[in-house]
Amino acid sequence: MTYLPFNPFNIHIMKKMTRLSLLTFSMFLLSFGALHAQKGAWVQLFNGKSLSGWKVGNNASTFSVDSARIVVHGPTAHLYYDGPVGNHDFKNFEFEAEVMTRAGSNSGIYFHTRYQDGGWPDRGYEVQVNNSHSDDIRTGSLYDVVNVREIYVKDDVWYKEYIKVEGKHVIVKVNGTVVVDYTEPANAYRPKDEHPFRYFSSGTFALQGHDPNSIVYFRSIKVKPL
Repeated sequence: MTYLPFNPFNIHIMKKMTRLSLLTFSMFLLSFGALHAQKGAWVQLFNGKSLSGWKVGNNASTFSVDSARIVVHGPTAHLYYDGPVGNHDFKNFEFEAEVMTRAGSNSGIYFHTRYQDGGWPDRGYEVQVNNSHSDDIRTGSLYDVVNVREIYVKDDVWYKEYIKVEGKHVIVKVNGTVVVDYTEPANAYRPKDEHPFRYFSSGTFALQGHDPNSIVYFRSIKVKPL
């Protein structure tokens, strides 16, 4: 039998390769967990510190983070979830966020949508955030599909906005009260000049910056894939 001479350099290389393998495996586990493990469990989409995992195109300054809140204030823009949870593509889910509006403010939460650099999102549904804006389509509405006129919450207080989607059925709750219970019919019609792609499919979430006079806050943004 032939023995190779001892070489400290070889030992160093082996240790380095072992550490690299462990690091790669750990990253795989984290990635796998982000993509798959959270089905049926609530997962936070906002870390409370930065907009990591979110993407905005035009007018990016409309969105900022302060005191563990996403602050929405500025020209029209949309902030899309672009992180690892569910590979930012959700079909059936429960979603909840804590929201607070200032007087005269307007915003929205889109689901089943896709990233765009600018303009109003073409795809998916918008759940309205609006307690006192001149637009009388109020918080919880499935915008331009099921419009809610009643005001369920006031400005300047935190409230919970909840969305549950299964197949072609959506429930929207405001502070636990069901305000929308809608099933998309097989022959649903959407005008080409308004919302031609407002249908159930799959996609990500987006927060709306509606106009420069609106100030809205979001926190504790979470999803439960179903």
